[in-house]
Amino acid sequence: MIEKFIAWCIDNRFLVLVMTVILSVVCAWGVYTIPIDAIPDLSDVQVIIYSPWQGRDPQTIEDQITYPLTTTMLSVPGVSDVRGYSFFGFSFVYVIFEDGTDMYWARSRVLEYMNQVQGELPAGVRPRLGPDATGLGWVYIYTLEDTENKYDLGELRALQDWYVRYQLTAVPGVAEVASLGGAIRQYQITLDPKRLLLYKIPLERVIAAVKNSNNDVGGRVLEVTETEHMIRGRGYIQSVEDLEIIVLSATAEGTPVLLRDVGQVQISPDIRRGVAEKNGEGEVVAGVVVMRFGENALTVINAVKEKITQIESGLPEGVVIRSAYDRSRLIHRSINTLKHTLAEELAITALIIVIFLFHIRSAIVAAIVLPLGILMAFLVMKLLGINANIMSISGIAVAIGTMVDSSIVVVENLHKHKEKSPHADHWQLVRMSAQEVGPGLFTALLVVTVAFLPVFVLEGQASRLFKPLAATKTFAMAAAALIAITVIPILTGLFVRGRIASEHKNPVNRLVIWLYMPFIRFALGHKIISMCVAFSLLALTIVPWMKIGSEFMPPLREGDILYMPTTVPGLSITEARRTLQIQDQLLAQFPEVRLVLGKIGRFATPTDPAPLNMVETHIPLREEEDWPQRLIREGYLKQLGRRMLADLSAAGFLTEAGGKLDAATIAEQAEGMARADINRHTRVQLMLSLRGQLAKMRAALKEHRQSALERGEAPGSRFGEQDLEDQWVAEILPRTMRQIRPTLPQRIVREMTKDLVEIVESQGGLLANRQDNAVALLREKWRGRISAQDIPLVRTTFTELTKGEMQKEIRIPGMPNWWLMPIETRLGMLTTGMRGLIGLKLYGTDLE
Repeated sequence: MIEKFIAWCIDNRFLVLVMTVILSVVCAWGVYTIPIDAIPDLSDVQVIIYSPWQGRDPQTIEDQITYPLTTTMLSVPGVSDVRGYSFFGFSFVYVIFEDGTDMYWARSRVLEYMNQVQGELPAGVRPRLGPDATGLGWVYIYTLEDTENKYDLGELRALQDWYVRYQLTAVPGVAEVASLGGAIRQYQITLDPKRLLLYKIPLERVIAAVKNSNNDVGGRVLEVTETEHMIRGRGYIQSVEDLEIIVLSATAEGTPVLLRDVGQVQISPDIRRGVAEKNGEGEVVAGVVVMRFGENALTVINAVKEKITQIESGLPEGVVIRSAYDRSRLIHRSINTLKHTLAEELAITALIIVIFLFHIRSAIVAAIVLPLGILMAFLVMKLLGINANIMSISGIAVAIGTMVDSSIVVVENLHKHKEKSPHADHWQLVRMSAQEVGPGLFTALLVVTVAFLPVFVLEGQASRLFKPLAATKTFAMAAAALIAITVIPILTGLFVRGRIASEHKNPVNRLVIWLYMPFIRFALGHKIISMCVAFSLLALTIVPWMKIGSEFMPPLREGDILYMPTTVPGLSITEARRTLQIQDQLLAQFPEVRLVLGKIGRFATPTDPAPLNMVETHIPLREEEDWPQRLIREGYLKQLGRRMLADLSAAGFLTEAGGKLDAATIAEQAEGMARADINRHTRVQLMLSLRGQLAKMRAALKEHRQSALERGEAPGSRFGEQDLEDQWVAEILPRTMRQIRPTLPQRIVREMTKDLVEIVESQGGLLANRQDNAVALLREKWRGRISAQDIPLVRTTFTELTKGEMQKEIRIPGMPNWWLMPIETRLGMLTTGMRGLIGLKLYGTDLE
């Protein structure tokens, strides 16, 4: 049957090619419209119930809110787990459903059961559902900053809550925009107890009077002079004066007692439960954009950015919006990496075909077939709702090596037939060669296609992580099997023409056969020995298998760091702000760091259950290709140290014990001390120069904007200035390092000689009272011997930056450092309720 189908396709090749072109166009549409994200959404189907109750302690909230809600939610259909958390002033209940549950069906069921338990909750408590988002919902964080110091934190927070937030919430795909930082302005009434006692006014009367006075009332409709007039009473409070003249009671003489007679009214900030700080320069107001479940992350982020450029014209002069966390950078890097990988595999495949077949047009077949199979896999992903991410595209990358086999086999078989019958009818040879290998190829590819089907029986996070890979690999192999019996025979007939070089005329083939034949003859002639060798090699794999580590999810280099130190319980908001500013100042001193947004407390969203003592500092890094080569390569100073030690020995500065010291160990110790000091000094110089040049460029840009406004021209978007600054930094850093490099030889000589002599002297290897003379001798001998261009400078690695330099620089007492990844950490926190790698549940009758 397969042979007949192949023959039909070859006989109707024009129709097949037209259908292939049409299918390619449809597949291209699928590629450009498929949802894109960095990684698969590993979070559970969960619904968050948020219940604020201001002023209550956690134990009261646990007893009266969290416990009734959790016990009621246990009976919701499809629920696998219910977790409750009680904090000061609010409660969180996470209702987690079984895999495969529809998100909006789950939300409707939870809402239904919430109505049942409403009567058991305290008066005034109104539970509400969190946004229809998952652990991957935090796609964009921005800051609202005052660059000219005209507005206080209360005005910035009001601008965020009443202007920016509502504009961004209207963007399609956005579930919620939450705020953090600044100061929420409110009317505050400070009552004098003595005056209340004097006028015999209870506190409840004051509260009732304020409530009743802040209200509009409606009246009837009157007809006056043939015109209808609606009567209403306007009583909303507009100012402090409106509160001050509220009547509470009257004296015996009939004199009204006003609110200002018993207390003081003022506008002050509310008690703050969170702080946002940027770059150690001061507090800012921050906002997080939470993406709706199932939306295209890249599309939502781009729409949010476009909306910001539209609304920034309505911001007061000097107030700007800046990006603090942008997942689109990670998405673009991930997709570009896989694009390059696919292109490299395609190029290598074509090159191998050319080398072994000596026929360029034969390589074109693979160059056409491979993208077609990939496009077909993307179309199926689009139709089934699987977004493009690292795992799903990796499935295609895994399948490429097998996908291309079909075209290679068909092309090579046609080569053989044309070698044997060079004058036979071309299309007849194409039909014969394709029918000869086509059925076997189709069956073999189908067998490989079903190889990943067991992955689909996985459950939980393992299912959500590996199913996209297995699905796309299966789609790609199924597409390859279909293409092998439809398009490939036609393409081979179109491109494999002309003179075909014989296999024996190819020197590469002859070399490979010459190397291979002795091994195959030995294996076939000594079957038992060959099998014993094979099984022995298999047995040896047990040794690395026993020592290799394991991890559920490989670490993903997100390009951003989430710094989460552990603070002491009961940390005050004042101390939290001070500590946050200190840590941000230290973190901002690294040229690899793009910016630092320190966060302590929680965003005003149910998706953020962070208490006040929980620090989450987002540290976006610059692109790694823009990192300056500022570190001296490890090992270079060690070589210099050994030579310097030899100079000391030759000059007679070492004692008998000093001559027996291990030179390699001493040089290594000296390198560790000197390298850290030199690298730190280089980093400080680099940052000072960078900040100075950026300040000048910002001032020039501000003058340019002002000149454009004076000329009546529209200045560029201030939101886009951040990308412009990134371009400046990419040019400034290497230029500054070229200026710093000539100063390194002198500093190396100064630091290495001092540290080396100190180490030798501490171990009793230096003659008494000769330390200064030894240092002077080495500095004199090594002056001018080190060339600046010979010093090997390298970029810091991600691990050395975080676990090395930053770990040493940031040492705040009582705050152990944690260096994490934003997406991975948020997934873990919302899935397990913990932010650590391991958690314990302790049960008991009390806390004692």
